[in-house]
Amino acid sequence: MCDSNRGVNLLRKVKAAALVAALLGGTAPVIIPVAAYAQQNSGLIREIQVEGNNRIESATVNAYLTVAPGDAYDARQINTSLKALFSTGLFADVSFSFNQGVLKVNVVENPIINRIAFEGNNRLKDDVLSAELQLRPRVVYTRTKVQSDVQRILELYRRSGRFAATVEPKVIQLEQNRVDLVFEVDEGEATGVRKINFVGNKAFDDGELSEVIRTTESAWWKILTSDDNYDPDRVTFDRELLRRFYLSAGYADFQVLSSVAELTPDRSDFFITYTVSEGQRYQFGDVKVVSQIDKIDADALLPLIEIEKGEWYNATMVDDAVDALTTKVGDEGYAFIDIRPSVQRNRETGTIDLTFTIAEGPKVYVERINVVGNVRTLDDVIRREFRLVEGDAFSSSKMKRSKQRIENLNFFKSVDVKTLPGKAPDQTVIEVDVEEKSTGEFSIGAGYGTDDGAFGQLGIRERNLLGKGQDLRLNFTLGSSDQQIDLSFTEPYFLDREIAAGFDVYRREEDNQDESSYDEEQTGGRLRAGFKYTEDLSHSFRYTLEQNSYSNIDEDDASRLLLAEDSEFIESSVGHTLTYDKRDSSVAPTEGYFGRLSNDFAGLGGDETYLRTRLEGGYYYPLDREHEWVLSTRAGTGYIFGIGDDTRISQRFMVGGSNLRGFESSGVGPRDIATDDALGGKMYYTGSVQMDFPLGLPSEFALKGRIFSDFGSSEGVDGARAGEIYDTGSVRGSVGVGVGWESPFGPIGIDLSQAVLKEDHDKEEVFRLNFGTRF
Repeated sequence: MCDSNRGVNLLRKVKAAALVAALLGGTAPVIIPVAAYAQQNSGLIREIQVEGNNRIESATVNAYLTVAPGDAYDARQINTSLKALFSTGLFADVSFSFNQGVLKVNVVENPIINRIAFEGNNRLKDDVLSAELQLRPRVVYTRTKVQSDVQRILELYRRSGRFAATVEPKVIQLEQNRVDLVFEVDEGEATGVRKINFVGNKAFDDGELSEVIRTTESAWWKILTSDDNYDPDRVTFDRELLRRFYLSAGYADFQVLSSVAELTPDRSDFFITYTVSEGQRYQFGDVKVVSQIDKIDADALLPLIEIEKGEWYNATMVDDAVDALTTKVGDEGYAFIDIRPSVQRNRETGTIDLTFTIAEGPKVYVERINVVGNVRTLDDVIRREFRLVEGDAFSSSKMKRSKQRIENLNFFKSVDVKTLPGKAPDQTVIEVDVEEKSTGEFSIGAGYGTDDGAFGQLGIRERNLLGKGQDLRLNFTLGSSDQQIDLSFTEPYFLDREIAAGFDVYRREEDNQDESSYDEEQTGGRLRAGFKYTEDLSHSFRYTLEQNSYSNIDEDDASRLLLAEDSEFIESSVGHTLTYDKRDSSVAPTEGYFGRLSNDFAGLGGDETYLRTRLEGGYYYPLDREHEWVLSTRAGTGYIFGIGDDTRISQRFMVGGSNLRGFESSGVGPRDIATDDALGGKMYYTGSVQMDFPLGLPSEFALKGRIFSDFGSSEGVDGARAGEIYDTGSVRGSVGVGVGWESPFGPIGIDLSQAVLKEDHDKEEVFRLNFGTRF
């Protein structure tokens, strides 16, 4: 009797221990002691009965057991079965009993999650938090997974700079063994960066290194940036930024020894300390090119390397040299090459000798190209951007360019291009994994410009119409000096060729009263097509049909030349533009050059016949890449002449304002002596030399200064009488300073300029403001 009671008590202790383990996470089942209870209940298992299960089939439970009817009862196997059932995560409690050959398995099922909700989250939306959770509605609830999800949510808040955030999971019991799971979030205050310290730096002071990294110290005025919140991933990125900075400045042995973040006692801020080892500074020594391919002349490739002996070592220049050599050799038909730079340090002389070795790489061909992740965008829209096709010799430079072209579509949040093994050793599979983003846009704009005054803008656009990559746009502009509505459509691959074709339909009303005493209305349409000869050389063609009319002309105060023109006329013209662009950016260039030639011929029907030509170009040179000192020059010229007819005021060139600062819009050029109206010139030229530079303020201000000098002129008017107009054609010039701000509301520019070469009849302008924004 005593042994029997001892066995029962042992079994009760086991069940109690198992229940405690389940409540704590269900991951620590207890091994059943055997002793006297096993002796009393020894024998064969005749039958297995599962009790307590409502949702889970008995056969499912039996499948996890390591015993079956006919087996001898073994406490060790029962213990293994207990562990197996707990490991499924399906059960909150499991217990076994064995009596007279019947093994009973008693289970308590974990509930099913009915709904998951979040409360108290403002900074991170529900969809962001849900994406990180393991648990989902209609999934089995377990404490282990809940605690894991709590940690995932806390990690998200830490990455957004909120280390004081807390998350409390709440369970609401429902009928039919279901629960609602609610995560109560207290986001807390953002955890800032109180101080950033650098240890071991000698060549650059703390202020200079602070400008290199992304993380900044917290300040009250940094309300438009989150870079002053502590983010461990950003600190890791800062280590790489420091490494790149030092490697570009000649410190080839540089290392970031540690980056330590210490939380302040009040848990509101962090102290971040970067410990660095600068090492020795090196200059470039001898630079050589060695070719292991017979038909490649190494000496002929040496001029492609823009590295001079005696310059400070710069890892970026080494990478650029590898890219230049790879492109050149690849253009000569060698797709399978391997270019490796070898570095030979000489610490005594402080120099680094470079040897670029060109070897033949393994021959690999593209077996196929897979596109995944696209739901709305058609495969062809992505595939046509590839510079490689199935069967081509694999080229890493072409694959890199392909990725860039796909990213330039601006249809995707992310683009990941990787290579996978093919069916044969000499074959590879290219996989493109994209994540789509919304391509529909609704924009509201407002702004002010010295030329156009205040304006408002409303636009609707779909950049990926029907997933075909087509661009459809409708814009409305309402301003103090002009109103406009235009509809535009572009097919980037017309007739399955790399030809961007489209049309524009528009209606414009422009107030020219201040400059030339008339208003102009234009209603028309345009057909256009463009293509690229190379990556840098493009050509576009257009046909335009326009109905024009002048209105609100004061006959007592308008120029005789304006009154002599017909107030209504139709223009039918064809034109083209040839562009060669080697700039690093068409929006904010810092390096490179461009040239553009355009011609327009009117006379294919309509009332007007003329030929107009324009030529523009610019060059950008970075004086200091790290500190963004950029010297730029721009110039433009044009000429128009009538064929059998005189040219009109609206067709001639106006100079002043944005293309010649220091003078009002249309403030330079031929002008009516009696009415002071600007008449425009048949010929014009403008030029500008400008230096952009940082203002020494923290980078998050996004403020840059500039100094500039503009020059230009305009001359030539049809039908003018002697002594009727001012038309000297002399050179005008100005000097000035300005400030540009890339604000969160759009670019803002302020220029102060003074005309130094001018005529008495010119209209001068000292202050110029341009402000535009989109929401």
